[in-house]
Amino acid sequence: MFFSPLNAPARTWQGRSVWLIGASTGIGKACAQALMAQGARVAVSARQQGLLQELCAGHSNAFSVPCDVTDSASVQKAAEQVQAHQGLDWVVYCAGHYKPIRPLDNLNLPELMRHQAVNYHGALHAIDAVLPTLVAQRHGHISLLASVAGYRGLPMSLAYGPTKAAMQHLAEILYMELRPAGIGVSVVNPGFVATPLTAQNRFHMPALIQPEEAARAMLRGWQHGLFEIHFPRRFSNFLKILRWLPDRLYFALVWRATQGDLKK
Repeated sequence: MFFSPLNAPARTWQGRSVWLIGASTGIGKACAQALMAQGARVAVSARQQGLLQELCAGHSNAFSVPCDVTDSASVQKAAEQVQAHQGLDWVVYCAGHYKPIRPLDNLNLPELMRHQAVNYHGALHAIDAVLPTLVAQRHGHISLLASVAGYRGLPMSLAYGPTKAAMQHLAEILYMELRPAGIGVSVVNPGFVATPLTAQNRFHMPALIQPEEAARAMLRGWQHGLFEIHFPRRFSNFLKILRWLPDRLYFALVWRATQGDLKK
């Protein structure tokens, strides 16, 4: 029992209906492409309709549904379109926003709130839009893209980190609450992935991987029924260990590791 999968393993994607939100670039795009290649019916959403159409071009099992995750009515309308077109088995929330913020330079409250609106509130909008259907049909899966940045506080992550910590917490509660209804929940915690968001960083990113590698790790995790999918393991496992350190030691180690970047 202890070693049994926490979710029903996704052993095949053939014919499975997936709604992937945040699919225009980066991890979301790579994941959508991987799912299409595995035979899933994939509805892709983002604000940029042109990029979605490019993604779906040449794929009979792909369907573009533009929406703005910060607008609950937009997300609700998109959810209705997806369900009418192909049904709903799997929901993957990959929409994300990131800007490095250093409070000594500028707290930038509007930017902080933008992170909340996209990274966290957008996920709530999606869950609200799909949950009645998933509960009624007594099966389905919700997967939320968080980050190892949510494990503990990190420099220059004032806006981003707290939203990802919230996603981790949200996924844990949803897992316990929705399991009796036959609905699976997973959380994805990537390390550094080469995307338009991380391209803003001006510091060394340890164990940087490509979006395609991230997508493969996600599909493997779902195949094995994992609750938490974290990668690359050489980096994410190290950060997991840091979570257990006493505060005094943790702050000292992080300061020493990042003080060069903080002075830039």
